[in-house]
Amino acid sequence: MEAIIFMGLQASGKSSFYREQFFSSHVRISLDLLRTRHRERRMLSLCLETQQPFVIDNTNPTREDRRHYIDAAQSAGFSIVGYYFSGRVTECLLRNQQRSQPVPDVGLLATARKLQVPSMDEGFCALTYVRLEASEFVIEDWRTTGIETEEKVKP
Repeated sequence: MEAIIFMGLQASGKSSFYREQFFSSHVRISLDLLRTRHRERRMLSLCLETQQPFVIDNTNPTREDRRHYIDAAQSAGFSIVGYYFSGRVTECLLRNQQRSQPVPDVGLLATARKLQVPSMDEGFCALTYVRLEASEFVIEDWRTTGIETEEKVKP
């Protein structure tokens, strides 16, 4: 079974990418939908118990944020794939303002300040870059050198 973990800023395209790529095959676990960590843990538990493929559709900006999902999925025998949504802060802020329920800018900027590029040593079986270009998703192979990170946000 497969566990997919999305990582990236708000409005970087994670939920749209889920609908386009995984809607028919994976359960979506998202705090935006479930609203509480308790509900999220219960949904994750159910997917692990029933061996149901799932996508964690949250920002997951730090190694620590991702650790719980990775540990739980590994313990249940899932393969873990990470999708890192690279997006410039200014582009995400603009897309965010076009949402019906935008995240406050301060929240997006706080996520940008703590966003850590993932690495294979976290327990991923595979990592992939995803970016939006002219309203289309571009999927790129993972590389460990020459990583273009998001523009720096001043504290």
